[in-house]
Formats: sequence, structure tokens, C-alpha cells
Amino acid sequence: MIQVLFSVIFAEMALIVLFIFKTPLRKLVIMSLDRVKRGRGPIVVKTTGGTIFVVMLSTLYSMVSIRKRWIDEDGNVTPTDQILMSQHLLEASLMGFLLFLALMIDRLHHYIKELRMRRKSMEAVNKQNRGFEDGKNGSSDEMKSWEEEASALHLKIKKLEATIEEKAREASDAEANVVALKKQSEHFRLENDDLLEDNQNLRAQLQSLNSDSKKAS
Repeated sequence: MIQVLFSVIFAEMALIVLFIFKTPLRKLVIMSLDRVKRGRGPIVVKTTGGTIFVVMLSTLYSMVSIRKRWIDEDGNVTPTDQILMSQHLLEASLMGFLLFLALMIDRLHHYIKELRMRRKSMEAVNKQNRGFEDGKNGSSDEMKSWEEEASALHLKIKKLEATIEEKAREASDAEANVVALKKQSEHFRLENDDLLEDNQNLRAQLQSLNSDSKKAS
């Protein structure tokens, strides 16, 4: 489960990197996402995202149950509960991060498409402006309206470019968080091995005590 989540997260990070840099692969990715968002694609994506969200809530509920059991037992924590708590925490963190990256990919795709549409509109407006200037048939009021519209579109393009840069910075921060989570998972694995070893030692001691008590009786 954890390996699958890490694989999906790294795949999402690769998509975000492709969105950031203008390469032929970005066009291919955008076309692929356009096809995914048609027909039954959105239903499948929403169903998958909803399933992951429900599983994440179930994992969080399990963590709360374990925590409540610790409180009821006056802080008596067993190694098995510690292992389960660590595993549930890691899985919930990865699933939440996976959903966050999926949302970021959707927003980046939307902003890039909108930016392309704005640029095409800007090019059309510039062509029309050049036609008006060459022919000198348009009135001054019409020219002013076109210029105002062109300046408004230019401002919108700047805002979209600033938004994309902000999303790129968020993607970089998200990548750093994944690296931190990977280190944390390795730490949890080491703790898991130690706890399993302690558990085996405790079982061996219990078996030894039981055998001694039987011999004494």
C-alpha cells in the first residue's frame, strides 16, 4: 500500500514538472488530460478520489481508536499499537498528499489552457488592431475600445503567469515534503523492526516464565 502511494505521488510530481517546463511533452500531457476530462473520465477520477478520501478517513478513525484505547488503558502502550499507529499515520499522510497533488495538477491544467486561450485572443486582437491601423477606416472610439480590451487581456495574462509561477513554487515545496515523508517512512520502518524485535523478546520471556511456572508446579 505504501509503495503504491509513493509510486503515484512520484508520478504526479513528474506531471507537475512537465507542466512547469515548456516542452513537447507538456503538449502531449495536456492533450491526454483533455481526453481524460471528456466522457466518463471525470466520473472515474472523482470516484477514485472519493475512494481514496474515504480510505484516508477510515485510517484516521483507526488512529483515533488506537489513541482512545491508550487513554482508556492509562497510557499502557503495546508495541503492536505503536506499529499500527505509525503505519496509519504514514498512510494517511501519503493519501492526503496524493489528493493535494491531484488537485494541483487539475488547477495547473486549467490555468495553462486558459492562458493559451487568452494568448490566442490577444493575437486576434493585435491582428485586428493592425488591420485598423493599416486601413484607417475605424473610428477613434472603436480604436480606444480595442486598445482597452487588449490592455485588459494583457493584465489577465500577467495574472495567470503569476499564478502559474506560484503553483510552480508550491510544486517545489510539495517535492520537498515528499522527500521528508520518505525519510520519515524509513525512520518508521527502523522503529518497526526494533518494535518487532522487542515484541519477540517479550514473547520469548513470557514463554520462559510459563515453562518455569509449569516446572515449579
